[in-house]
Formats: sequence, structure tokens, C-alpha cells
Amino acid sequence: MSNKEKLIADFDPNGLGTSGNIFALPFDEETADLVLIPVPWEVTVSYAAGTAKGPEHILEASSQVDLFQKDVKDAWKMGIAYLDTAKGLEEKSEEYRTLAEQYIQLLEKEEAESSMAKDILKKINKACAEMVQVVKSEASAQLKKGKLVGLVGGDHSTPLGFIQALAEKYDSFGVLQIDAHMDLRKAYEDFEYSHASISYNFMKLPQIEKLVQVGIRDFCEEEYKYAERHSDRVTVFYDEDVKHGIFDGESWNIITDRIISELPQKVYISFDIDGLNPELCPNTGTPVPGGLKFAEATYLLQKLVKSGREIIGFDLNEVAPGESDWNGNVGARMLYKLCNLMGVSNDKLEWSEY
Repeated sequence: MSNKEKLIADFDPNGLGTSGNIFALPFDEETADLVLIPVPWEVTVSYAAGTAKGPEHILEASSQVDLFQKDVKDAWKMGIAYLDTAKGLEEKSEEYRTLAEQYIQLLEKEEAESSMAKDILKKINKACAEMVQVVKSEASAQLKKGKLVGLVGGDHSTPLGFIQALAEKYDSFGVLQIDAHMDLRKAYEDFEYSHASISYNFMKLPQIEKLVQVGIRDFCEEEYKYAERHSDRVTVFYDEDVKHGIFDGESWNIITDRIISELPQKVYISFDIDGLNPELCPNTGTPVPGGLKFAEATYLLQKLVKSGREIIGFDLNEVAPGESDWNGNVGARMLYKLCNLMGVSNDKLEWSEY
């Protein structure tokens, strides 16, 4: 009997799990088929802070998630492990977040050309580039081991290194981005690795065949025109247009078919929690009225997998703690769905007959 088989045999999925483990599961990096990379980073957050605490908040809340899934057979048996955070990453985020606030103050005073501002900006961009490289190295190592990989941020700048690692493994793939924002700004507030520039940055990779954005309802003219100029690679399902279609009688089933039809066979999912209605995660960094209901998002992801697409990776980001565990509970439940659906799409799990 292998180590994993013994863990499964000895574990009661209806009882209390292993304290401190993601979803209270008994698995570790060796025995899990899917590993999660936590990236507690939010240097360039431009509105409310707190997302750097998201990975820990989700981890703590995950023990409240029931492991049984009606649509996926024995989902917990795939094995999910939460990796250790890279040493010093969270402390570095706090340090450079303070510097970023100083730089933004200088911008507001129209002192961006001062020697002080230029020095701060250089340091911030260097620190963010180092974060990207740390994530890329960890993701590459896990992919080489044959693991399924997901990432838990932090702000939305965190998955760039992971996407770069996937671009070295796959010749071509698409990105399904669930988000309130387009994130197509070029070096927002002069920060090259801004959370508002993640989509702009990963679209530099020629391996990304198509970007499909869903839930979008807050964007600037620069981003809108970028999407228009690159309409061969970018398709946006604006939240207002989707809602108008529903009000006029179009079903979510038909809309999701149209969304999925825009995607190639291999798909990376970039899930910013503010893509959901803000009542679900009110403490997210930049909440916007509107958005998807939880069931609408999971329905879309389920249909994506049932279409035969392969999920090659995913990130979940922008969850921030509030006065209660609500944000973490929502984030943990979405994370469990993402893990299980990635497992099904990679033949690690099966659909249930229930």
C-alpha cells in the first residue's frame, strides 16, 4: 500500500480533518496530485489593502468546507496540498507596499520626476520582478514533477510567473478571466507589475492564443480600445451586456456556451474574486457593483470542463479578510470547486452519478 493509499484508508472525510492543512485533508506535497502555491503579495494595490492576508485567510476557513461534492466522485481523494509560502515574501510585500504608498503620494503631488520618486519606483519594480521569478521557479518545479498546480494570491499581479511557466510548457493555450476589471492597463501608476496590468503583461506571451474575460464592469478607455485593437485575441463579455441579454430572455446556459466557444482546448483560469457580486466577498481590494452569482460562476466552470477543455492551471486572488470569516469561506469554497474541476479535466477525478 502506497503512502497515499494509506492516508486515504485512514481518513474519515465526514469527521475532523488534519489541523492546519488545506480543507483539513491529510495530504502533503508528496502525496497530493494538486498543489497550491500561496503568494501573499499586494505591493501595488491601488485601493483597499488586505489581499496579502487572503491566502492565510482562505487556508484557515477551508476547514469548514464539506469534502463531499455531489457532482464529483470522491473529490477529496485526489489529494490537495498547500505549499509553504516562499521565505520572506509576505514581509517583503509589506515593506514595498509602504514604499508604493509613498510613490503614489508623490504622483498626486506631481513629483513623479523627482529623484526620490524615480528611486522608489525602481525599487518597487525590481521587487515585483523578483516576486514574479520566485513564483515562476516554484510553478516550474511543480509542473516538472507532474503536479496539477493552482495559485492563491494576494493581489492579481501574483500569477504572472505561473503563467510564464505554463508558457514554457505549452505552445498554445487560452485564458478565461473572471473579473470585475479588464487589467489591461500598461504599467498602471507606473508600476510595471501592477495588479491592474496582469492581463496586459501576460498578453505579451505569444503562447496565449485567446483571452476571454467575463464579469467585466469597471474599465478605462485605454483598456476598452486595447480589447478592440486586439479583437482577434481578446473577447470581452461585459457584465452589463450579459445582464441585458438575460433581462431580454437569454438564458445563462446559452451565454456560457458562447463564452466557452471562444476558448481553445487548453485553458488557464484566472479568477479574481471581485468578478463575483461584492456581497459575496465585500472586503476584496476593489469591489464593484454587479458581477456573477456564485452558482453562475461554478456553472460556467462545470460546463467548461464538460465541453472537453483541459484546465492547465488556475489562480484565485483578491480575497481579503473582514470582521468575520465570510470572505474566506466564500474564497475557500470557490477554491475547492476550482481544484476539483481541474482534477476532472485532467482525469484525476470523475463526474459523479448522483
